Amino acid sequence: MIIQDVITHLEELAPLAYAEDFDNVGLLVGNKNTPLTGVLVTLDTLESIVDEAIDSNCNLIVSFHPIIFKGLKKLNGSNYVERAVLKAIKNDIAIFAIHTALDNSLQGVNDIICNTLGIGNKKILLPQQGTIKKLTTFVPQKNANTVRLALFNSGAGTIGNYENCSFNTEGTGTFKGNEASDPKVGERGEYRQEQETQISVTFQKHLERQILNALFESHPYEEVAFEITTLDNYNQHIGIGMVGDLPNEINAEAFLQFVKQKMNVSCIRHSNLIKDKIKRIAVLGGSGSFAIAAARSAKADVFITADLKYHDFFAAENQIILADIGHYESEQFTKTFLANYLSKKITNFAVVLSKINTNPVKYL
Repeated sequence: MIIQDVITHLEELAPLAYAEDFDNVGLLVGNKNTPLTGVLVTLDTLESIVDEAIDSNCNLIVSFHPIIFKGLKKLNGSNYVERAVLKAIKNDIAIFAIHTALDNSLQGVNDIICNTLGIGNKKILLPQQGTIKKLTTFVPQKNANTVRLALFNSGAGTIGNYENCSFNTEGTGTFKGNEASDPKVGERGEYRQEQETQISVTFQKHLERQILNALFESHPYEEVAFEITTLDNYNQHIGIGMVGDLPNEINAEAFLQFVKQKMNVSCIRHSNLIKDKIKRIAVLGGSGSFAIAAARSAKADVFITADLKYHDFFAAENQIILADIGHYESEQFTKTFLANYLSKKITNFAVVLSKINTNPVKYL
Protein backbone atom coordinates (compact mmCIF):
# COMPACT_ATOMS: atom_id res chain seq x y z
CA MET A 1 0.00 0.00 0.00
CA ILE A 2 1.16 3.52 -0.81
CA ILE A 3 0.19 6.91 0.58
CA GLN A 4 -2.12 7.55 -2.38
CA ASP A 5 -4.27 4.58 -1.33
CA VAL A 6 -5.04 6.32 1.97
CA ILE A 7 -5.76 9.58 0.15
CA THR A 8 -8.21 7.76 -2.12
CA HIS A 9 -10.15 6.51 0.90
CA LEU A 10 -10.23 10.00 2.40
CA GLU A 11 -11.48 11.54 -0.85
CA GLU A 12 -14.28 8.99 -0.98
CA LEU A 13 -15.42 10.39 2.36
CA ALA A 14 -14.77 14.06 1.59
CA PRO A 15 -13.79 14.96 -2.00
CA LEU A 16 -11.29 17.81 -2.02
CA ALA A 17 -13.24 19.47 -4.84
CA TYR A 18 -15.75 20.70 -2.24
CA ALA A 19 -13.24 22.40 0.05
CA GLU A 20 -13.61 26.17 0.37
CA ASP A 21 -11.61 28.26 -2.09
CA PHE A 22 -9.57 29.91 0.68
CA ASP A 23 -8.45 26.58 2.10
CA ASN A 24 -5.31 24.52 1.55
CA VAL A 25 -6.24 20.85 1.53
CA GLY A 26 -4.67 17.69 0.16
CA LEU A 27 -1.14 16.33 0.33
CA LEU A 28 0.89 19.27 1.69
CA VAL A 29 4.18 17.47 2.28
CA GLY A 30 5.56 14.27 0.77
CA ASN A 31 5.21 12.00 -2.24
CA LYS A 32 1.92 10.22 -2.85
CA ASN A 33 3.71 7.15 -4.27
CA THR A 34 5.74 6.49 -1.12
CA PRO A 35 5.10 3.05 0.47
CA LEU A 36 3.03 3.39 3.63
CA THR A 37 4.31 2.35 7.06
CA GLY A 38 1.47 3.74 9.19
CA VAL A 39 -0.98 6.62 9.62
CA LEU A 40 -1.18 9.08 12.52
CA VAL A 41 -4.46 11.03 12.75
CA THR A 42 -4.52 14.43 14.45
CA LEU A 43 -6.46 17.68 14.57
CA ASP A 44 -3.36 19.86 14.06
CA THR A 45 0.14 19.12 12.78
CA LEU A 46 2.68 20.56 15.22
CA GLU A 47 6.32 19.65 15.78
CA SER A 48 5.25 17.43 18.68
CA ILE A 49 2.84 15.60 16.37
CA VAL A 50 5.66 14.89 13.92
CA ASP A 51 7.68 13.48 16.83
CA GLU A 52 4.70 11.29 17.72
CA ALA A 53 4.54 10.05 14.12
CA ILE A 54 8.25 9.19 14.22
CA ASP A 55 7.86 7.29 17.50
CA SER A 56 4.81 5.42 16.10
CA ASN A 57 6.55 4.51 12.82
CA CYS A 58 3.92 6.40 10.84
CA ASN A 59 5.10 8.10 7.67
CA LEU A 60 1.74 9.75 6.94
CA ILE A 61 0.03 12.32 9.16
CA VAL A 62 -3.65 12.86 8.39
CA SER A 63 -4.49 16.24 9.89
CA PHE A 64 -7.80 18.04 10.01
CA HIS A 65 -6.24 21.52 9.92
CA PRO A 66 -3.56 22.34 7.30
CA ILE A 67 -0.20 23.25 8.80
CA ILE A 68 0.59 25.22 5.63
CA PHE A 69 -2.25 27.67 5.17
CA LYS A 70 -1.05 31.05 3.90
CA GLY A 71 1.96 29.74 2.04
CA LEU A 72 5.65 29.70 2.88
CA LYS A 73 8.20 32.17 1.51
CA LYS A 74 11.05 30.80 3.61
CA LEU A 75 11.78 27.50 5.29
CA ASN A 76 14.37 28.12 8.00
CA GLY A 77 12.57 27.03 11.17
CA SER A 78 11.75 30.54 12.39
CA ASN A 79 8.18 29.64 13.46
CA TYR A 80 6.08 26.64 14.49
CA VAL A 81 4.86 26.03 10.93
CA GLU A 82 8.33 25.92 9.42
CA ARG A 83 9.69 23.74 12.24
CA ALA A 84 6.93 21.16 11.80
CA VAL A 85 7.35 21.07 8.00
CA LEU A 86 11.15 20.84 8.19
CA LYS A 87 11.02 17.97 10.68
CA ALA A 88 8.46 16.13 8.53
CA ILE A 89 10.60 16.50 5.40
CA LYS A 90 13.78 15.47 7.23
CA ASN A 91 12.09 12.29 8.47
CA ASP A 92 10.26 11.44 5.21
CA ILE A 93 6.83 11.99 6.76
CA ALA A 94 3.97 13.08 4.52
CA ILE A 95 1.23 15.43 5.72
CA PHE A 96 -2.31 15.38 4.36
CA ALA A 97 -4.97 17.94 5.40
CA ILE A 98 -8.73 17.50 4.88
CA HIS A 99 -10.20 20.56 6.67
CA THR A 100 -13.14 22.22 4.85
CA ALA A 101 -13.57 19.25 2.51
CA LEU A 102 -14.73 17.39 5.63
CA ASP A 103 -16.61 20.47 6.87
CA ASN A 104 -18.67 20.31 3.67
CA SER A 105 -19.21 16.55 3.79
CA LEU A 106 -22.62 15.18 4.74
CA GLN A 107 -20.82 12.84 7.17
CA GLY A 108 -18.31 15.37 8.38
CA VAL A 109 -17.63 17.75 11.24
CA ASN A 110 -21.15 19.07 11.71
CA ASP A 111 -22.75 15.66 11.48
CA ILE A 112 -20.43 14.59 14.32
CA ILE A 113 -21.66 17.49 16.48
CA CYS A 114 -25.30 16.66 15.70
CA ASN A 115 -24.81 13.01 16.58
CA THR A 116 -23.04 13.93 19.81
CA LEU A 117 -25.95 16.15 20.85
CA GLY A 118 -28.72 13.84 19.63
CA ILE A 119 -29.92 16.23 16.93
CA GLY A 120 -32.09 14.52 14.31
CA ASN A 121 -33.93 15.48 11.12
CA LYS A 122 -30.65 16.96 9.90
CA LYS A 123 -30.00 18.95 6.75
CA ILE A 124 -27.21 21.15 5.41
CA LEU A 125 -27.34 24.72 6.72
CA LEU A 126 -25.47 26.33 3.80
CA PRO A 127 -25.65 23.99 0.79
CA GLN A 128 -23.06 24.56 -1.91
CA GLN A 129 -24.02 25.91 -5.31
CA GLY A 130 -22.37 25.02 -8.62
CA THR A 131 -21.38 21.49 -7.57
CA ILE A 132 -23.80 19.65 -9.89
CA LYS A 133 -22.93 19.32 -13.57
CA LYS A 134 -24.77 18.02 -16.60
CA LEU A 135 -23.28 16.09 -19.50
CA THR A 136 -25.11 15.95 -22.84
CA THR A 137 -23.90 13.81 -25.73
CA PHE A 138 -25.25 12.09 -28.85
CA VAL A 139 -24.72 8.39 -29.50
CA PRO A 140 -25.75 6.03 -32.31
CA GLN A 141 -28.87 4.22 -31.16
CA LYS A 142 -27.22 0.80 -31.32
CA ASN A 143 -24.47 1.99 -28.91
CA ALA A 144 -26.61 4.11 -26.63
CA ASN A 145 -27.22 1.51 -23.94
CA THR A 146 -23.52 0.67 -23.71
CA VAL A 147 -22.58 4.34 -23.26
CA ARG A 148 -25.39 4.95 -20.81
CA LEU A 149 -24.36 2.01 -18.60
CA ALA A 150 -20.70 3.11 -18.72
CA LEU A 151 -21.69 6.57 -17.52
CA PHE A 152 -23.87 5.15 -14.76
CA ASN A 153 -21.11 2.80 -13.60
CA SER A 154 -18.70 5.74 -13.37
CA GLY A 155 -21.05 7.62 -11.04
CA ALA A 156 -23.26 9.68 -13.36
CA GLY A 157 -27.01 9.91 -13.00
CA THR A 158 -27.11 9.92 -9.20
CA ILE A 159 -27.07 12.96 -6.91
CA GLY A 160 -27.40 11.95 -3.28
CA ASN A 161 -30.34 9.52 -3.18
CA TYR A 162 -31.84 10.71 -6.44
CA GLU A 163 -31.33 9.45 -9.98
CA ASN A 164 -31.42 11.89 -12.85
CA CYS A 165 -30.98 10.85 -16.45
CA SER A 166 -32.74 11.54 -19.73
CA PHE A 167 -32.36 9.21 -22.66
CA ASN A 168 -34.22 10.42 -25.75
CA THR A 169 -34.09 9.82 -29.49
CA GLU A 170 -33.23 13.01 -31.31
CA GLY A 171 -33.46 12.04 -34.99
CA THR A 172 -30.30 11.80 -37.09
CA GLY A 173 -26.84 13.22 -36.92
CA THR A 174 -23.55 12.83 -38.80
CA PHE A 175 -20.00 11.94 -37.94
CA LYS A 176 -16.81 11.62 -39.90
CA GLY A 177 -14.65 8.55 -39.63
CA ASN A 178 -10.96 8.17 -40.36
CA GLU A 179 -8.63 5.40 -41.54
CA ALA A 180 -8.77 3.75 -38.11
CA SER A 181 -12.55 3.81 -37.93
CA ASP A 182 -14.71 0.75 -37.41
CA PRO A 183 -16.28 0.28 -40.88
CA LYS A 184 -19.62 -0.39 -39.19
CA VAL A 185 -19.52 3.12 -37.83
CA GLY A 186 -17.69 5.17 -40.43
CA GLU A 187 -15.93 4.67 -43.74
CA ARG A 188 -12.58 6.24 -44.54
CA GLY A 189 -13.12 9.96 -44.58
CA GLU A 190 -16.74 9.61 -45.65
CA TYR A 191 -19.84 11.07 -44.03
CA ARG A 192 -22.62 8.73 -43.15
CA GLN A 193 -25.90 9.37 -41.40
CA GLU A 194 -26.68 7.47 -38.21
CA GLN A 195 -29.78 7.47 -36.05
CA GLU A 196 -28.61 9.08 -32.83
CA THR A 197 -29.90 9.23 -29.28
CA GLN A 198 -29.31 12.12 -26.92
CA ILE A 199 -28.09 11.15 -23.46
CA SER A 200 -28.09 13.69 -20.64
CA VAL A 201 -26.87 12.84 -17.16
CA THR A 202 -26.14 14.87 -14.04
CA PHE A 203 -23.14 14.21 -11.82
CA GLN A 204 -21.22 15.74 -8.93
CA LYS A 205 -18.30 17.85 -10.08
CA HIS A 206 -15.56 15.79 -8.44
CA LEU A 207 -16.49 12.91 -10.77
CA GLU A 208 -15.94 14.85 -14.01
CA ARG A 209 -12.67 13.22 -15.02
CA GLN A 210 -13.91 9.66 -14.57
CA ILE A 211 -17.23 10.49 -16.27
CA LEU A 212 -15.37 11.77 -19.34
CA ASN A 213 -13.04 8.76 -19.35
CA ALA A 214 -16.07 6.46 -19.34
CA LEU A 215 -17.63 8.45 -22.18
CA PHE A 216 -14.52 8.33 -24.35
CA GLU A 217 -13.90 4.62 -23.71
CA SER A 218 -17.48 3.54 -24.46
CA HIS A 219 -18.40 5.91 -27.30
CA PRO A 220 -17.89 4.56 -30.85
CA TYR A 221 -16.85 7.90 -32.38
CA GLU A 222 -13.21 8.94 -32.70
CA GLU A 223 -14.15 12.51 -31.85
CA VAL A 224 -16.95 12.61 -29.30
CA ALA A 225 -19.29 15.59 -29.33
CA PHE A 226 -20.41 16.51 -25.83
CA GLU A 227 -21.30 19.48 -23.67
CA ILE A 228 -20.84 19.96 -19.92
CA THR A 229 -22.76 22.67 -18.10
CA THR A 230 -22.74 23.68 -14.44
CA LEU A 231 -26.18 23.81 -12.85
CA ASP A 232 -27.19 26.57 -10.45
CA ASN A 233 -28.97 24.13 -8.13
CA TYR A 234 -27.99 24.09 -4.48
CA ASN A 235 -26.61 20.68 -3.55
CA GLN A 236 -28.49 19.48 -0.48
CA HIS A 237 -25.82 16.83 0.17
CA ILE A 238 -22.75 19.09 0.18
CA GLY A 239 -22.26 22.22 2.24
CA ILE A 240 -21.23 23.65 5.57
CA GLY A 241 -23.13 23.65 8.84
CA MET A 242 -26.22 21.63 9.77
CA VAL A 243 -29.61 22.30 11.24
CA GLY A 244 -31.94 19.82 12.90
CA ASP A 245 -34.20 19.13 15.84
CA LEU A 246 -33.87 17.82 19.37
CA PRO A 247 -36.16 14.88 20.23
CA ASN A 248 -38.07 17.11 22.66
CA GLU A 249 -38.20 20.74 23.68
CA ILE A 250 -35.84 21.65 26.49
CA ASN A 251 -35.13 24.66 28.68
CA ALA A 252 -32.47 26.86 27.04
CA GLU A 253 -30.14 27.00 30.05
CA ALA A 254 -30.49 23.25 30.62
CA PHE A 255 -29.60 22.67 26.97
CA LEU A 256 -26.43 24.75 27.22
CA GLN A 257 -25.43 22.78 30.31
CA PHE A 258 -26.06 19.60 28.28
CA VAL A 259 -23.86 20.94 25.45
CA LYS A 260 -21.14 21.82 27.93
CA GLN A 261 -21.13 18.27 29.30
CA LYS A 262 -21.44 16.39 25.96
CA MET A 263 -18.88 18.54 24.13
CA ASN A 264 -16.52 18.56 27.12
CA VAL A 265 -16.08 22.33 27.18
CA SER A 266 -14.88 24.50 30.05
CA CYS A 267 -17.22 27.37 29.30
CA ILE A 268 -19.77 28.59 26.77
CA ARG A 269 -20.01 32.23 25.67
CA HIS A 270 -23.59 32.92 24.65
CA SER A 271 -26.01 35.68 23.78
CA ASN A 272 -29.13 36.54 25.72
CA LEU A 273 -31.28 33.49 26.49
CA ILE A 274 -34.32 34.97 24.78
CA LYS A 275 -36.19 31.67 24.54
CA ASP A 276 -37.34 29.50 27.39
CA LYS A 277 -37.91 26.31 25.41
CA ILE A 278 -35.75 25.36 22.45
CA LYS A 279 -35.88 22.51 19.93
CA ARG A 280 -34.35 23.50 16.58
CA ILE A 281 -30.55 23.66 16.63
CA ALA A 282 -28.03 24.87 14.04
CA VAL A 283 -24.35 23.90 14.31
CA LEU A 284 -21.16 24.86 12.50
CA GLY A 285 -17.84 23.56 13.75
CA GLY A 286 -14.98 26.04 13.77
CA SER A 287 -15.38 29.73 12.94
CA GLY A 288 -19.04 30.26 12.07
CA SER A 289 -19.98 33.92 12.44
CA PHE A 290 -20.66 34.12 8.69
CA ALA A 291 -23.58 31.68 9.11
CA ILE A 292 -25.53 33.54 11.81
CA ALA A 293 -28.02 34.92 9.28
CA ALA A 294 -28.48 31.45 7.76
CA ALA A 295 -29.16 29.96 11.19
CA ARG A 296 -31.78 32.63 11.84
CA SER A 297 -33.36 32.01 8.43
CA ALA A 298 -33.52 28.29 9.22
CA LYS A 299 -35.63 29.19 12.29
CA ALA A 300 -33.05 27.73 14.66
CA ASP A 301 -33.53 28.47 18.34
CA VAL A 302 -29.81 28.05 19.07
CA PHE A 303 -26.71 28.33 16.85
CA ILE A 304 -23.65 26.44 18.17
CA THR A 305 -20.32 27.51 16.67
CA ALA A 306 -16.99 29.12 17.63
CA ASP A 307 -14.78 32.20 17.35
CA LEU A 308 -17.58 34.76 17.71
CA LYS A 309 -16.38 38.31 18.25
CA TYR A 310 -18.01 40.90 20.48
CA HIS A 311 -20.09 42.49 17.71
CA ASP A 312 -21.13 39.10 16.30
CA PHE A 313 -23.36 38.57 19.32
CA PHE A 314 -25.44 41.61 18.33
CA ALA A 315 -26.31 39.77 15.10
CA ALA A 316 -28.55 37.50 17.12
CA GLU A 317 -31.09 40.34 16.83
CA ASN A 318 -33.04 38.83 19.76
CA GLN A 319 -34.19 36.09 17.41
CA ILE A 320 -31.71 33.32 18.16
CA ILE A 321 -29.37 32.19 20.93
CA LEU A 322 -25.72 32.20 19.85
CA ALA A 323 -23.42 29.77 21.68
CA ASP A 324 -19.64 29.89 21.21
CA ILE A 325 -18.18 26.64 22.55
CA GLY A 326 -14.59 27.16 21.33
CA HIS A 327 -12.84 26.27 18.07
CA TYR A 328 -10.96 23.21 19.28
CA GLU A 329 -13.92 22.01 21.30
CA SER A 330 -16.26 22.12 18.32
CA GLU A 331 -13.90 20.00 16.20
CA GLN A 332 -12.21 17.80 18.81
CA PHE A 333 -14.06 14.57 17.93
CA THR A 334 -13.07 14.83 14.26
CA LYS A 335 -9.76 13.02 14.65
CA THR A 336 -11.43 10.04 16.36
CA PHE A 337 -13.97 9.90 13.55
CA LEU A 338 -11.22 9.92 10.90
CA ALA A 339 -9.16 7.30 12.72
CA ASN A 340 -12.17 4.98 13.00
CA TYR A 341 -13.03 5.53 9.34
CA LEU A 342 -9.50 4.72 8.15
CA SER A 343 -9.21 1.70 10.48
CA LYS A 344 -12.21 0.16 8.72
CA LYS A 345 -10.74 0.88 5.29
CA ILE A 346 -7.14 -0.11 6.07
CA THR A 347 -6.83 -3.32 8.03
CA ASN A 348 -3.23 -4.26 7.32
CA PHE A 349 -1.53 -1.04 8.46
CA ALA A 350 -1.55 0.79 11.78
CA VAL A 351 -3.89 3.75 12.10
CA VAL A 352 -2.83 5.61 15.22
CA LEU A 353 -4.97 8.21 17.00
CA SER A 354 -2.79 11.02 18.30
CA LYS A 355 -2.70 11.28 22.09
CA ILE A 356 -1.64 14.94 22.05
CA ASN A 357 -4.12 17.70 22.85
CA THR A 358 -3.22 20.48 20.42
CA ASN A 359 -5.63 23.09 21.78
CA PRO A 360 -3.61 26.32 22.24
CA VAL A 361 -6.38 27.95 24.31
CA LYS A 362 -6.38 27.46 28.09
CA TYR A 363 -9.00 28.46 30.64
CA LEU A 364 -8.80 29.56 34.29
